[in-house]
Amino acid sequence: MKRISLIMLAGVSALAIAPAAVQAQAAAPQGATAAGEDASTDTAGIDQAEIIVTGTSRSRVALDTPLAVSQVSTQALARAGVSSQADILNTIPTIKADGGGGEVASNIFVKGLPSGGQYQFTPLMYDGIAVLSSFGLNSSAYDVYARNDLGISRLEFVRGGVSNLFGPGSVAGLINYISKTGGDRLEGTVQLEVAQRDRYRGDVALSGPLGNNVYFSLAAFYRTDKGPIRTNLDTKGGQVRGNLEYRFSDGSGNVKVLGQYIDDQVQFYLPIPLSGPTRQRLAGNDGAVVNSVQNQFNTAGLGFRTPTGTFNSDINEGVRTKGGMIGLTFDKDFGDSGWALNGKFKFSDYKHKFGLWADGDGVINVPETLQSFLTNRSLGAPANAQFTFFGGGAVPSNFLLFANRFTDRVRPARDFTAELNLTKKLQTGAVDHALTFGGFYGRASAGDYNVTTTYLAEFNNRPRLVNLVVTNPATGGQTIVSNNGLLNAGAGYVNNWHKAERYAGYFADQMKIGSRFNLDIGGRIETINGDISRERTSTTITDSTTANLSSALRDVIWGNGGFLTGKVSTTEWALAVGALYKLTDRVSLYANGSRGFFFPELRSVAFKTLPTGTAANASLSPGTQSYTAEIIKQAEAGIKVSQPQFSMTAALIYTRLDNRRQVLFVNDGAGGFIERVNLVGTESYGVEATLDLKLMKNLRFNGDLTIQSAKYIAFDTTPAFIGNNVERQPEVLYNAGLYYDDGTLDASFFTNYTGDNFTASNNTIRLKGWNVANFDAGYRMPLGASSVRVSVNVFNVFNSAAVTEGSPRQDNNQAANGAFFVGRPVLPRRVMGRIAYSF
Repeated sequence: MKRISLIMLAGVSALAIAPAAVQAQAAAPQGATAAGEDASTDTAGIDQAEIIVTGTSRSRVALDTPLAVSQVSTQALARAGVSSQADILNTIPTIKADGGGGEVASNIFVKGLPSGGQYQFTPLMYDGIAVLSSFGLNSSAYDVYARNDLGISRLEFVRGGVSNLFGPGSVAGLINYISKTGGDRLEGTVQLEVAQRDRYRGDVALSGPLGNNVYFSLAAFYRTDKGPIRTNLDTKGGQVRGNLEYRFSDGSGNVKVLGQYIDDQVQFYLPIPLSGPTRQRLAGNDGAVVNSVQNQFNTAGLGFRTPTGTFNSDINEGVRTKGGMIGLTFDKDFGDSGWALNGKFKFSDYKHKFGLWADGDGVINVPETLQSFLTNRSLGAPANAQFTFFGGGAVPSNFLLFANRFTDRVRPARDFTAELNLTKKLQTGAVDHALTFGGFYGRASAGDYNVTTTYLAEFNNRPRLVNLVVTNPATGGQTIVSNNGLLNAGAGYVNNWHKAERYAGYFADQMKIGSRFNLDIGGRIETINGDISRERTSTTITDSTTANLSSALRDVIWGNGGFLTGKVSTTEWALAVGALYKLTDRVSLYANGSRGFFFPELRSVAFKTLPTGTAANASLSPGTQSYTAEIIKQAEAGIKVSQPQFSMTAALIYTRLDNRRQVLFVNDGAGGFIERVNLVGTESYGVEATLDLKLMKNLRFNGDLTIQSAKYIAFDTTPAFIGNNVERQPEVLYNAGLYYDDGTLDASFFTNYTGDNFTASNNTIRLKGWNVANFDAGYRMPLGASSVRVSVNVFNVFNSAAVTEGSPRQDNNQAANGAFFVGRPVLPRRVMGRIAYSF
């Protein structure tokens, strides 16, 4: 109880001090619903009351918009978002999201597009403002910079049509969380969450009037967590965010200040060795099932000398983010003229580290017996080797070892974005126009400083480190192969800095022609300028005094002070059109098509070959290889139906992507990593359908289905892969659930299915499809005008152990039929209880 009280006190304290600190987060775009209103019903429905506000100058119900849109309500967010963003995004059609790594760094795959994951095609936005304006400055996902809380009103995922041309733009879709804003009365929620394996979280959300047309909304949380997989590594921290809004007394608009402050540390789970034949979890040396091979190691013992001093790892801190954002939005109508102006401005600055645990040592990558470890590295026989645990004790001869790596990645990021839109409503004959003329500017910079360390440990949960000394039987000389568990000092080093400047202009006309027909058309032209700086490396003897060290412990790959620098620039255009015809007041036909682009990630840019004789530590600008945009073409056509007892959509979808620079973070074969770039093209087509059906009073069914086929149509490095399925893209996705709510008792049981998919582009390893089922139930007790809800949530009800991915670092080199298979299973079942007081 003492711990619970401390968490509640921390939450209340954060709420009290937040206005003096940083006020959080972004305002809803123009046309947003009234303060605090939950405009959506659930994921798949197209209720007439749903208002689409993401990237549009004309707010419309879903039935009237010629684009595909999914909305997730406050209640649905609470049900689904218990582990990560992936659990929420998995409920949206055409999206496959992998959340087996924990709360952050979800891998997001959309519409059959080739990706390593992590939001490469879908900006993550809060209130219409992107968390980071340019992806690919490093490989950190957008969701490391922000967390969801009780201050979220709903989620909109908009794809197709002109909405994707506005602001930061992305024709593949926009993931936009819309925050609550203050209303005319004070209201709020205080919530305590407790889950298995020592998870405790306290949330507070408060909104209301401050007087003189000023309103506020504030949300904060703090949590600690030992799970969901025990590693001795803690998750702890929190966030404060909110908005302060002034509404013009004549109802012509508003000005909103918003902000966020985050100081959070979470753990990231790596793929682990599984059984090769069954792909089930294995028993470790101690007989216990191995769920993780991470541990809170003595990082001082794993430290090593470098040319610039001693390096000590921060891997035990996991994924650490500290910093925040501050922004301003405004929306102003100019009377009866039909003109209006709106804009968004944001500045963010984050200190960010990503402690990445890998999935093998980059050489063998699977567990080994003592004998096989020696044989695989030409180290002789066990009789001449001494394996001991760090801290004392001999390693039993029947134990399995697992050589592995981790990478300390220091990744500060700074971003400024600005968006300004001039809109005009006018009528020409029978046509009502909503015109938008706008511009977007983004300037982002991010570091990418990586140091890779290889260690030797037993194969167990929370393993112990292992030392190894080998004796030459002929000479009696000894070699220290592993010291304090350290197997390879400085196995890899990267020191990059990338900057991206984007500026765009766009226009759109959203037309209502008569009472039945809507037509949208728009275009965008955008330029990106990129600056690249990458330190060069050399292998240096850094410890010449310690006797008998192996070369891997003595020689360190490190930066030598020479830098390669360069600049890139390109300009591209996009065009989108969408049309909708209302057959009746409850049935609409729609279609949309677009030609758009993605700018290649700056980390994928290669330099030209250096002149012969260039010194290893020379700084120069040799010029860059070609940098041209990736072109995406999309089309969608379907039907939307909204009836009193049900709502549904069905659509055909098509996507083609050319000139894709596919960046994969893979093993270099010698214990380090490289970022391999393939120039590919893909084509996908499929069917998407949603259904929301009222079965009886207070009970309904909700579901969606995506069937797709995604193939490579170009592959520069391996033409034989043309015609193969795009890796990690299933042919079938669906969600299905039953939802009951009578105002007092609510209960839901829902499942997400991900179909078979291949681990890599060679299509040699197929992962079987899997279901993850979830249960949520609550009881609401009125307390005058307030209420208390007590609820239970069970994630992964049937404790599915399905494998969500193979070994991304091995990619096409991963073996399919060995004794072991390295993969990342679904996170295990977890039971969570909540109590929430709302007033």
